[in-house]
Amino acid sequence: MLQIQDTLVSLDLIERFFCCDLDKCLGECCIEGDAGAPITEEERTTIEQILPEIIDDLQPAAREEIERNGVAYIDEEGDLVTSIIDGRNCVFSCYGEGGMCQCAIEKAWRQGRIGFMKPLSCHLYPVRIARYPSFTAVNFHRWKICKCAEVLGRAKGIRAYEFLEGPLTRCFGAEWYNELKLTAQEYLAQTEGGVGAPD
Repeated sequence: MLQIQDTLVSLDLIERFFCCDLDKCLGECCIEGDAGAPITEEERTTIEQILPEIIDDLQPAAREEIERNGVAYIDEEGDLVTSIIDGRNCVFSCYGEGGMCQCAIEKAWRQGRIGFMKPLSCHLYPVRIARYPSFTAVNFHRWKICKCAEVLGRAKGIRAYEFLEGPLTRCFGAEWYNELKLTAQEYLAQTEGGVGAPD
């Protein structure tokens, strides 16, 4: 682990390569899993406010689920997460050409229809944040469906922390990210000539 301000950052975030390969994974991270994406109460309020702008992009079953139970629920671990359908699909998932799964919220944001990109937990993935009384843990989550992202990242020479510059800056600020970047560069220069972690 590396300490950056009041956070402890997993070395996997520094050592491993990562670059989403949507052509291969087809956005499966929005589909697989047994719960929705973690969100804050503030994000739930925001999503409820923008819902009229994205509702027509959602699947019929998703619209029905939101009408019955709202945009979010408390999961088995006590976390607030986005609602799901079929036991796995996030209600905000929609499908484009070739069966690629897209986030309806991000789609509307990219089209300039709303000012909210998507929940921070989604933007940060494969990073997962765990907050404790005295520090925040910044962990790298490895998932078999993201293997193609590690392969593409290695091919392009993109480290996970580099790929996630935008969401990490959104979460912790530019000063924090710049400190992480400098620390990562120094760490990699001292370890195996900067060679990435083994598969």
